[in-house]
Amino acid sequence: MTRPAGNTKISNLNDLLAAAWQIESDAVERYNLLADQMETHNNPELTRIFRDLARAEGIHGDEIRRLAGSFDVVSHARKMAQSGPMESPEEAELDAAHYLMTPWHALQLSLAGEKRALAYFAQIVETATDPKVKALAEELVEEEAEHVNLVNRLLRRYPPPDDSWAYDPDPPASPE
Repeated sequence: MTRPAGNTKISNLNDLLAAAWQIESDAVERYNLLADQMETHNNPELTRIFRDLARAEGIHGDEIRRLAGSFDVVSHARKMAQSGPMESPEEAELDAAHYLMTPWHALQLSLAGEKRALAYFAQIVETATDPKVKALAEELVEEEAEHVNLVNRLLRRYPPPDDSWAYDPDPPASPE
């Protein structure tokens, strides 16, 4: 039995499929939340980037559901969650978000999540005893490595911001 993250136990192929689907689902939810925040702060470029990232993660989740065939990964993921929260490696970290962040920052958040997901599945490859789990985890490692490479290519479009990127001469004020 493998325990790659949090309390999640990966003991068979269905567990791995459910965990992989949940990771993608959590990433969709987090990117949409960040898009909503950027929309609130009138940052349309980041709203678009976060919505695009959410769509991409949703496509990955749909691919996992197709791979599962008739097995209900969503129900199994919910059942697994009842045994304790899973650390979802691909979720973007909310504390790293800032209303003045740039596309470079958004892609850095995405890159960090993709690298954590890559490490998560690589750990399963290293510790799995079931050959089917190991084989699927190897496929997921390849997919996450492709995602890391994609985000690195996207990062080339955006230069790192200068040190004063967070300066706001008129910061938002609380209505209280």
